[in-house]
Amino acid sequence: MKVSVIMGIYNCASYLKEALDSLYAQTFQDFEIVLCEDGSPDATYEVARKYAENRSNIKLLRNETNKGLNYTLNRCLAEAEGEYIARMDGDDISLPDRFATEVEFLDTHPEYAIVTTPMKHFDENGIFRIGKGGYEPDKKVFPKYSPFCHAPCMVRKEAYLAVGGYTVSDRLLREEDYDLWIKMYQKGYRGYTLETPLYMMRDDRNAFKRRTFKARMNEAYVKHLAVKNLGLPFYYHINCLKPLILAITPEWLYRRLHNR
Repeated sequence: MKVSVIMGIYNCASYLKEALDSLYAQTFQDFEIVLCEDGSPDATYEVARKYAENRSNIKLLRNETNKGLNYTLNRCLAEAEGEYIARMDGDDISLPDRFATEVEFLDTHPEYAIVTTPMKHFDENGIFRIGKGGYEPDKKVFPKYSPFCHAPCMVRKEAYLAVGGYTVSDRLLREEDYDLWIKMYQKGYRGYTLETPLYMMRDDRNAFKRRTFKARMNEAYVKHLAVKNLGLPFYYHINCLKPLILAITPEWLYRRLHNR
């Protein structure tokens, strides 16, 4: 297989079929899908099982209890056979040319290990935000924000293996991709964000309300790791304060900043 798609699926029974259908609608079809269901309270596993029964290129795993995305994706990685590893979330949609575009980029740009695309954020009322691309992040941006969109990314498997996959730690929950990019850049790998949005992320305009104080603490911790492990000047640690400030920012002000 050229590409292995790894998906940690949790509580997405209503959307999983649409997500998988978007993969089988790709113009590039040399891929396998490795699914790992992470102890969902809904019927996610049953939906995945019924879908897998009719597809020969799906590997379906299941965690007995909820383990978190970092642990779950590592299980998928252990089963992945592709040269390139593509991410996908169980409630999102990959646009038809996503895989073809990302594979062509990695095939023709050996200097990069990571490629991703901007995302179109949508809800039941349609698209409400579109990300920007067409750049290679410098390591100096790492303490400010996660430099790559995780769900639309495609990565050389050798880069995953070189850093030991995702770090499993409670301090990295919801920040597993941020930490992954830091580890890869620390090893000398580089990435690029394509200009064209090729991924639809199911989102909601009030997503910030789900961001707990613990999640903000985890984000501050990863920003600290970025400064430390990438050898950046100490004063970059000021960025660690941003998540903590946002945690106490009034909703109206946060919404304005987030929309900008």
